[in-house]
Amino acid sequence: MAKIFGILIGAILVNNYIFARFLGLCPFFGVTTKTETSIGMGLAVTFVVVVASIVTWIIQYQVLERFHIEYLQTIVFILVIASLVQFVEMALKKLSPSLYTAMGIFLPLITTNCMVLGVAVLNITEGYNLIETIVNSLGAALGFFLALMLLSTLREQLEIHDVPKSLRGVPISYIASGLMALAFTGFAGITSALM
Repeated sequence: MAKIFGILIGAILVNNYIFARFLGLCPFFGVTTKTETSIGMGLAVTFVVVVASIVTWIIQYQVLERFHIEYLQTIVFILVIASLVQFVEMALKKLSPSLYTAMGIFLPLITTNCMVLGVAVLNITEGYNLIETIVNSLGAALGFFLALMLLSTLREQLEIHDVPKSLRGVPISYIASGLMALAFTGFAGITSALM
């Protein structure tokens, strides 16, 4: 149980895919101008990451390795992710048209979000079993969601405060993200203490 908890906390805080691995930065900077769109993107990415990791884990061990075609891993994983994103896009369009419109181009870009593919591949590379894969995927998605919420909240506050003209918008977002990444390095010893 300690190992599972260590994987979860490690994926959220220590090995955060935004602040430690620097994957998924396009939607991180793209949708964090408003908290509402950050929540939508965080939920969509959480669903896609967890389901894609489960499906790709099953495909890896039941198909690719069984038939010795592991070299197709990247192509197959991308196809699985693209299919899931299409499903999420159709569901959002039907269930929440305003959120679908607000997310704009960033919703189909989940397909090319390197974080989603990175989680699926790293689950296999780390040799996680199915339960560990689910926990790591959920932790990675929650860490991504946390990063989105932190930056969107900060960016909304920066909009109402006096920021020098040369730093407004994206430059101050990069500076804030760098400082948050630096702050997240303080969690580095947590997983070794948990295990």
